[in-house]
Amino acid sequence: MAEWTFVTNHALVLSLLARQPRITARELSADIGITERTVRKIIADLDAAGYITKKKQGRRIRYRINPDLSMRHDAHREIAVGDFLQALGWKRGHRRSRQKVAV
Repeated sequence: MAEWTFVTNHALVLSLLARQPRITARELSADIGITERTVRKIIADLDAAGYITKKKQGRRIRYRINPDLSMRHDAHREIAVGDFLQALGWKRGHRRSRQKVAV
């Protein structure tokens, strides 16, 4: 029987970017258990939809979350993505250490 989780890969990437704004795609890939190519596609999706912005800092990229956008699914449009991220442990303006993801 295949494993499943309550949270999609897009939500996992967004959650980790919120908690670790300078994390790399390679680190995300290892933490989530998906390919780096898939992570980069998800980051592009999140960026294109306005959920994140990227800023180059040295050799790395720093990600910022737009917490005021609503969730994408019709059943949850009234929920701001920042509220969802807070339910997953994100603290606005606070940095957290790298953690393995188990959802």
